[in-house]
Amino acid sequence: MEKASGSPSSPASLRWEILRRSFLSRSSPEPDHASQKSTKIVSRKAAGGFKLISCHPLRGHLSEDLGTSPRTKDLAGHRDVCICYKLPVASVPNLTLVFKIPQAGPTSTDGRCGISYPFAMLTKCIDRQRMEDCIDLNDFQISTGYSIDTTGLVCCWPSEDVLAYFCISHLDMFRSKRVLELGSGYGLAGLAIAASSDACEVVISDGNPQVVDYIQRNISVNAGAFGNTKVKSMTLHWNEEPASDILNSFDIIVASDCTFFKEFHESLARIVKSLLKYSEGSEAIFLSPKRGDSLDKFLENIMEAGLQYELVEKYDSRVWNLHQNFLEGRDTSWPNYLKDHCYPLLVKITHHEPEQPCHLSL
Repeated sequence: MEKASGSPSSPASLRWEILRRSFLSRSSPEPDHASQKSTKIVSRKAAGGFKLISCHPLRGHLSEDLGTSPRTKDLAGHRDVCICYKLPVASVPNLTLVFKIPQAGPTSTDGRCGISYPFAMLTKCIDRQRMEDCIDLNDFQISTGYSIDTTGLVCCWPSEDVLAYFCISHLDMFRSKRVLELGSGYGLAGLAIAASSDACEVVISDGNPQVVDYIQRNISVNAGAFGNTKVKSMTLHWNEEPASDILNSFDIIVASDCTFFKEFHESLARIVKSLLKYSEGSEAIFLSPKRGDSLDKFLENIMEAGLQYELVEKYDSRVWNLHQNFLEGRDTSWPNYLKDHCYPLLVKITHHEPEQPCHLSL
């Protein structure tokens, strides 16, 4: 039975329409204005999310901005764009992150960027290289081959910005600690911790080999910003047993927006338990929106894994005020902002307190 003309479409069907249009845009140069209008109703695209860390695109090629050594020239290709982040910490150098621009299809009539990179002006840097909502099928092939998702390649997600800001606001917790970022994407939070704190070591990990390649590039680009902190990348699949030399070796684990896919919840909880130290003060810091029952289901897995957690809604006054402004319409820079999908809750995960031995008095 066909849907009556003019009847409203469900959010689910509109999101399928986003995917359909992504594929069809490869073969048709004509824009589908009706489709574009309907998908804006449910799209969660954001020009900069909470915008807690100031950033801007570098206008030239990376080698022009950072030097001309052969090593530097190899760090960013013609399909990459570089973003400079100014961390809100005195005497800390700026960070430069290299982002992948997915392969463009046929020439677009309007040439706008269809993905949410971390700064609105970035679209002007890549408008001739990336068409609206185009999908790079190579990314899906790699995703299928490694049983991973491709979200780490899409953008620096808003929760990552919040995580980086939260970590910068609590630098003392990282002093002399060994830190791991899980599912890091391009690695903003891990790099910010390494550049701003006195951490002993920061390991920035992801399960996607393409993402890990970009993490390593970003570590190399910013090598001079880390002081005495050791920084390295790592390919880490949550559904595989980690190497014995890293078991229960991290004082702090951080992650953002890693609880969306329910099929990864059990393995994610297990990897946290396997890698987090059994010591006082050791904890995992997660920042994730609720997204229906997704976060709740993950927390169930945390409990089943023998871990304990604390869920905090209001953990930073600035983040909370921005959230309230988006929610109540006082700030309209984030279209379609919804608390359930956009506001990251803070989850602190620890091992259970060891039971004290019972001493009998004779």
